[in-house]
Amino acid sequence: MPPRPPAARRFGARAAAIVITGALAAAVTPPAAQADALVTRPTAYVDPLIGSANGGNTFPGATLPYGMIAWSPTSTTGDQTSTGAANGYEYGATRLRGLSLTHVNGAGCNPGAAGDVPIMPFVGDVTTSPSADTKDAVYAANFSHDNERAVPGRYTLGLDSGASADLAVSKRAGVADFSFPAGKPANLLFRVSNSLNGSEDAEVEIDTAHRKVTGSVLTGAFCGRRANGGTNNRKSYYRLYFSASFDRDFASTGTWKDGTLAPGSTTASGGEGYATGADRAGRGSGGWVGFDTTADDDVRMRIGISYVSQAGAEANLRKEIAPKSGVDDVARAGSRAWDQELTSVRTGGGTDAQRTTFYTALYHSLMQPNLISDTDGRYPGMDGKPHRVTRGQGAQYSNFSGWDQYRAQIQLLALLKPRIAGDFAQSLYNFARQNGGVWDRWVHVNGATHVMTGDPTAATLATFYAMGVRNFDYEGAFESLARQATVPHPDGLSDAGCPGQCTGQRPNLAQYLESHYAPQDVCHCWGGAAETLEDAVADAALGRWARLLGRDEEADVFDARGRWWRNVFNPEAGDGAGTTGYIQARNLDGSWVTPFSPGSDRGFAQGTSATYTWMVPQDVQGLAAAMGGRDTAAKRLDAFFHKADGSWSVKGGDALRYDPTNEPGIHAPWLYNALGKPWKTQETVREIVNTVYGTGPRGLPGNDDLGTMSAWYVFSALGIYPQTPGSATMLLGAPLFPAAVIDRPQGKDIGITAPEADATHPYIDAVTVDGRPGDRSWTDARLVTRGGSLTYRLADRPNTTWATGPAGLPQ
Repeated sequence: MPPRPPAARRFGARAAAIVITGALAAAVTPPAAQADALVTRPTAYVDPLIGSANGGNTFPGATLPYGMIAWSPTSTTGDQTSTGAANGYEYGATRLRGLSLTHVNGAGCNPGAAGDVPIMPFVGDVTTSPSADTKDAVYAANFSHDNERAVPGRYTLGLDSGASADLAVSKRAGVADFSFPAGKPANLLFRVSNSLNGSEDAEVEIDTAHRKVTGSVLTGAFCGRRANGGTNNRKSYYRLYFSASFDRDFASTGTWKDGTLAPGSTTASGGEGYATGADRAGRGSGGWVGFDTTADDDVRMRIGISYVSQAGAEANLRKEIAPKSGVDDVARAGSRAWDQELTSVRTGGGTDAQRTTFYTALYHSLMQPNLISDTDGRYPGMDGKPHRVTRGQGAQYSNFSGWDQYRAQIQLLALLKPRIAGDFAQSLYNFARQNGGVWDRWVHVNGATHVMTGDPTAATLATFYAMGVRNFDYEGAFESLARQATVPHPDGLSDAGCPGQCTGQRPNLAQYLESHYAPQDVCHCWGGAAETLEDAVADAALGRWARLLGRDEEADVFDARGRWWRNVFNPEAGDGAGTTGYIQARNLDGSWVTPFSPGSDRGFAQGTSATYTWMVPQDVQGLAAAMGGRDTAAKRLDAFFHKADGSWSVKGGDALRYDPTNEPGIHAPWLYNALGKPWKTQETVREIVNTVYGTGPRGLPGNDDLGTMSAWYVFSALGIYPQTPGSATMLLGAPLFPAAVIDRPQGKDIGITAPEADATHPYIDAVTVDGRPGDRSWTDARLVTRGGSLTYRLADRPNTTWATGPAGLPQ
């Protein structure tokens, strides 16, 4: 029986409230909450293991809000060039090959991003090269979830080998206690080349005199192994540096490169490459330090990281963690930091399970964006050169999963953390200027990866501005994004990386501007129909932004372009069962791409026509008219959420119906508000909240996609949801909690009161806004930009007359 991990004896009085254990990893026992009491210590309800199964791709390790370091396990299923999940950890894979310093929350590519520098506590002598252990048969260890603890800012794990690790972090640094069985060989392996996607180069240096291990890895390659365009991203774009110091002397040292072991050596270098399986097996480098555990079985380590330099890593550690601070000290500071962030939304009432689901979703939503600048403000630019943040910008942030995040996560960030949102907007603008004016749709660290489709940055920054974010160069950013949307770039004619990672940010823009849609046969994009819809959303958002800036002529142009979705709506396209009118790809000559089926993904990106047909949030009334009117559209929407027998179909797996695991359709439950049937939004959202989300590792429906799916839940539980990118309008649904207060750092808070909220009252009977009765299923921008109050009267049956008047429907 392996020993309990050290944190089990160090957590003290907090343990009863925050320990997560057992097969479901969801046994959180927070303090009892009265129905009308607002949560004041939300970390007590956070379970970082939610989403670690079922394809959620979350990670349970130690990280802080927007942190650079995310210290979490890299698991293995018997192949050193892969893991059990996209981000290194899958709940069902209980074998570990290291604790890596960087992770990205919920990305979908497998392997995903980062996972840099796995550090492995190994019980035994190092007699062969760990890189040659291609099946992870020797230099890995099994573990049980009974010996795993995950709380915000701290992660603890006991291995079956008898070793254990207790980790806590600041934003750019961390501390660890490693314990080993007394009297047995005790080593720490620094697998410097073994990032999730491989590496071009890596290096390690062991300084015995100063008890230090330093090094770096040159890597990147996000989505570099995907079949659909992955070869385009088999390249490096960042180098991560680390500096680790210890509280005791090394009893032994050694390094390795590929299959060669060098006991006693203190330096090594060499990367793994970006291939996988047999093409990469056995390559790489690293080093190890050993310890004498005869009298002391605890090893304490402090580590700093930087994307700029070795000196930056050491400075980050020195400035963020005091010399004598231990794991408990750093963990307490981390818990306070998370409580401060999570009290941005204080809820009252609800069940323990609802609070756990809600605050874990908020936790996952506020993990990103991620710092890439050091404490002195330096960061790596997209041009590969070092830069420094300028006056007015707090920090440089990155990790922008644009195609996902622009639909919910960035709205939540703007609402709760406008200063962070502004710094993030400025960060993306900085990258664009360093990248020849091109705004990439999926930015990882300082790399332009081109992943997915559309122009999500335009939608993102327009939304930030609409929601009141002002601490960025919004005039310069608008002009840059407008230029990208109107001036063709040579990359737009390239097929490099297609379909999944097409190089052109606005593919074949000249033809798009002539045809008013993206022709499938010459679009140089993932799918012509999807590209048209995405660009229409982005252009509509740019139009709203231009209008707010007083640039009416440009606003008119972009507004009109926001309606170009109509050019890929085929009123004759049908499902063979009598329903006609679907989004369909077109060729350059105007012909429709055939054969057509609503369940096909031809012309689309990670979705089908049945899903994408609803992806017109900027013009729902226009879509309804194209379908034959609001009543017809509502009946079609009913069929999107229900099987033919009337039962719900909201869990995915049906190409013709709602898929909660991916982004193109996640706004669809809220479309009923615009169709004059808001009670159907209320019952549909509640069905999804109750059956698709929950506690435990399977508590997310699919890839969290850098907080997007979690943000959807946060908004839905609060009873509000962003109507469309480029707007601060919120659609109204039924709150899950009797009370909630949304903290607005720059003004009046938003109060939400729904005394009847419980499992039996999922419907809105009436709403007052700032004390005035309202008969609209939406709020204008003033609630978000100025604060205010929403008071709901909820009911156990639908009110089919509230907010149904045609004149008051959202557009």
